[in-house]
Amino acid sequence: MDEDFSHNCVCLFSILASTIVFVIILKLSQNRNKKKLPPGNMGFPWIGETWEFYKAQRVNHLFEEFIQPRIAKHGKIFKTHLMGSPTVIVNGANANKFVLSNEFKMVISSWPSSSVQLMGKNSIMEKQGERHRCLRGLISTTFGNAGLETLVPKICSSVLLHLDRKWSEKEDISLYRSTKIMTFTIVFECLLGISVKPGMLETFERVLEGVFALPVQFPGSKFSRATKARSEIEKMIVEEVREKRIQMESRGGEEGQEGGMLLSRLVAGMIRGEISEEEVVDNVVLLVFAAHDTTSFAITMTFKMLSQHPNCHALLLQEHLDLTKDKRPGESLTLDDIKKMKYTWQVARESMRLFPPIFGSFRKAIVDIEYQGFTIPKGWKVLWTAYGTHYNAECFQDPSSFNPSRFDEPVPPYVFLPFGGGPRVCAGYQLAKLIILIFVHFVVKRYDWSLLYPDETITMDPLPFPSHGMPIKISPKDLKK
Repeated sequence: MDEDFSHNCVCLFSILASTIVFVIILKLSQNRNKKKLPPGNMGFPWIGETWEFYKAQRVNHLFEEFIQPRIAKHGKIFKTHLMGSPTVIVNGANANKFVLSNEFKMVISSWPSSSVQLMGKNSIMEKQGERHRCLRGLISTTFGNAGLETLVPKICSSVLLHLDRKWSEKEDISLYRSTKIMTFTIVFECLLGISVKPGMLETFERVLEGVFALPVQFPGSKFSRATKARSEIEKMIVEEVREKRIQMESRGGEEGQEGGMLLSRLVAGMIRGEISEEEVVDNVVLLVFAAHDTTSFAITMTFKMLSQHPNCHALLLQEHLDLTKDKRPGESLTLDDIKKMKYTWQVARESMRLFPPIFGSFRKAIVDIEYQGFTIPKGWKVLWTAYGTHYNAECFQDPSSFNPSRFDEPVPPYVFLPFGGGPRVCAGYQLAKLIILIFVHFVVKRYDWSLLYPDETITMDPLPFPSHGMPIKISPKDLKK
């Protein structure tokens, strides 16, 4: 009897313990399932709202037609489904800071498979943590004060040569195309020490056409054409890298004073064993894309704004006349001269605020993220956008108006983001600044111009560009006056 009682007690206790464990597990499971996701619409299965996103982006109305209506409906943070991934879109300076400053901790860069394959898995775009810091350090040292001082006269010579070759004896110019050719040449010849050969720019453009295409290899597809072009570029750059290595090893690994500071610096790192040949090649490819397309667009929009605001043009021109009034004919600009172009840089910044060269970028959550009372689950994409602050009246008074003087005062962090922010802020933004300011300097002093299509629209494929190439009518000034 006692034995049966004891056995029954043991059984009852086991059942009770199992029940308690089951209830705890069920409760935990329910709590996990009760994570408060941001509000929003996930759209159709897999496709989600991708079509609406691309449609708005294509005509450069991503903020007005896709983001703003959803902010009005759901708030500054909302969920959607883009390109096969559940995605949370965040808006505002605090959101930008939270996402961008938590790189490598809560989020990592997340680009489409096609972009990774074409830009290169060994570029800083894909590297994380310490490896990213190492590669970025090698690139960034080129744009220190000493490097910029060396670059200024080289860029001046390149801009003047471009104007003499492409603008003289012309009445009409496609400004966007012209500046693309110029910036491409500057990156290769001034920064990398590689001569630009016929067809190189077109080959790079074929790669760019495929960076957001479906990564499917079939004859005639954008991605297939882009992959073939990428192979051609890689072969060319590998030859240059190996030739540079032979030159440098013959003098003990020294970087030397010949052209191509950045390539020399990367190859020196390769000789020291800090970086592989694949990393050199992929980062050169990435830099060329990052530098020339976005910079040429920024220049084009700056001239568009100057044309539409004559008072700003007059103030800017006077700044450049004052800057060079004591210079001898033919005397080159210096880095100190560039630093004095304060109003010009305000005009350029205001142009980039209204027409950001990048709309934002995607990250991927590597942990469950708690933000503003919502959970962003691990594995979801997070998209921050420049538009979320650039066109926000809380950040910029009367945000739709063109007002360079708004940059008289310092702008709070994570509000103005034409070059991104956080650990992945564009490594070449100082190069872009030099090119923009130097080009503006020589053009406004040498030419009068007017827009042939004042209301020309901006489209995206995949980066923004003026739909007609921003043609301008030019007439040279009398430099003897």
